This record gives sequence, C-alpha cells and structure tokens, in this order.
Amino acid sequence: MRLRRLQAGLLIAMSLVVLPALADTPKATPTTKELIAKSRPEEWRTPDPNNLLYMQLPQGRVVIELAPDFTPLHAANIRTLVREHYFDALAIIRVQDNFVTQWGDPNDDDNGDKTKIKPLGSAKRTLPPEYTRTIDPKLAWTPLPDGDVYAPQVGFSEGFPAARDPAGGSEWLVHCYGMVGVARDVAPDSGNGSSLYVAIGQAPRQIDRNLAIAGRVIEGMQYLSALPRGTGPLGFYTQAAQRVPILSVKLAADLPPAQREKLALLRTDSPTFAAIIDAKRNRHDAFYTLPAGKIDICNIDVPVRTDAAATGH
Repeated sequence: MRLRRLQAGLLIAMSLVVLPALADTPKATPTTKELIAKSRPEEWRTPDPNNLLYMQLPQGRVVIELAPDFTPLHAANIRTLVREHYFDALAIIRVQDNFVTQWGDPNDDDNGDKTKIKPLGSAKRTLPPEYTRTIDPKLAWTPLPDGDVYAPQVGFSEGFPAARDPAGGSEWLVHCYGMVGVARDVAPDSGNGSSLYVAIGQAPRQIDRNLAIAGRVIEGMQYLSALPRGTGPLGFYTQAAQRVPILSVKLAADLPPAQREKLALLRTDSPTFAAIIDAKRNRHDAFYTLPAGKIDICNIDVPVRTDAAATGH
C-alpha cells in the first residue's frame, strides 16, 4: 500500500514539473501564407497602370512598378522613353555578381560605338538627382521597430522600402533586392532613366542617397537575377552575343485592360502586413527554435498575388 501511495505521489510530482514546461512552450508563429489567407480584400491594392512597366525578355516578362512619389522627374522621363520605344531592341549589358543587373544602350558604354547611340527622342538628357525628398506627412509611413545601420529610421511608404531622417526632414527609397535604380556617370544630374539597374544580391545599402531609385520589380525577378555574370570590369558583358536582348518595354496604361497583368500588392499599412512583420521578427516553429527578435528592412518582401477576384483598391 505504501509503495502504491509513493508511486502515485511521484506521478503527481512529475506532472507538476512537466505541465508548466509544456505550458511555457511558445506557440508556432503563423507563416506568411497563413496570414495572407486570412487577409481582407481591402488590404490589397491594384498598382496604377501608369506606373507599371512591362519589360519583355526572351525568357519572360518583367513587371516594374515606378515610384513617382519619390522620383517624379525620373518616372516621367522613363514613361516618355517607354512610349517612344527607346528601350525596344536594347539589351541587358551588365550582370555583376551579388550586386546589379543593368540594361540600356550598349553603344553608350565606355567601349561602345558613340556614333550609333540611340537618340533619346523627346526625353530629357539630364535631370536633378532626386536621391532624397522632403518628408511628406501625407504619404503613408509604416516604421519598423528595430534600428538600422544606414538611416535613423526605416519602414515602408507607398509600398516601397524607405528610410527617413526626421532631424534633416528627408526620406528616400533604399537599395533592397529587386529595387530599380537609375544608372549615371560621375555628374549627379547625368542619370536620366535611359539606363536602369536592379539589385540582385545582398542589399547594397551603401549606395543609398547616391543614386535615384525609380521603382522595383514586382514580378519576373528570376529573369534578371539568374543571368550569366559578365566577365568584364564591373560585370559588363564583353561580347555582343552575351547580352540579353530587350524585345520591348511597354506601359501598362497603354495596353487594353485584357492585356494587363492582374496583380495585387498587400498594402504595407495594413494589419496583415504588420502581422507578417511581427511573425518574421519573432519566428518560432519546429525549425526556428531561437527567434531573432529583430528584422532588417531588406528582409521583408511585400506580398504580390495575381488573384484578380481578391484585388482591392
């Protein structure tokens, strides 16, 4: 009898030790897919077709969303270049590993035939830098809770990763993977949008505020990041046969609605996006046993989907 009582007492004691331990086990954080599945239609936005570029490569279509609230002069000049078919039949001229893919006129390169440079048409040859802009309180701003090495504040504005300096009163877009910048020479006003690049490697934040960022790739990034690397200085292709031809670049607004991509982007000022940020910062599941508790601005992707029926405005 005493043995049975002792055994029962041990079982009760063990349960008291085990149960609190189980209760303290954190619940697995929801995945981005699970959070998106619960999102509401009004949390999604349809990109303005006046700000969408369709760049057709032999491998497929690349969709770029312009950022006119941050670089309005460059966005306008790029639209002019696109509408006058400047980019058609040009090429991807540079792919530098862990840095950028760049496209434009091969003859405008240092080793190109300057007599064959493609005219810019009615587009402007020079533009003010547009590296930063004055903070606009009317623009949506979703700050991240963690610090940043390159800026006093980072977050999302108009769906783009951005940074702010409240003391200086300025804000700017940042060079995360997929962001599209304006190539230039040494002169700050030499970037006009006729040659563009996209970040394909670790975020090159050191060039923030030194080049204008015109937008970002929202679909087809694989066609730009997986290209053979150039063997010339800075990753430029040394032979014409290495270049990837640009079949065409069109503005979505100039196409019939039936020919436009049915894309929707999650609003970065939405509750679902906030939940995604929190889940990524505090991720815990069977694989991630130690949550980071922090997140970098360039470690957050803005979800994009093609379900037209779920699109909100």
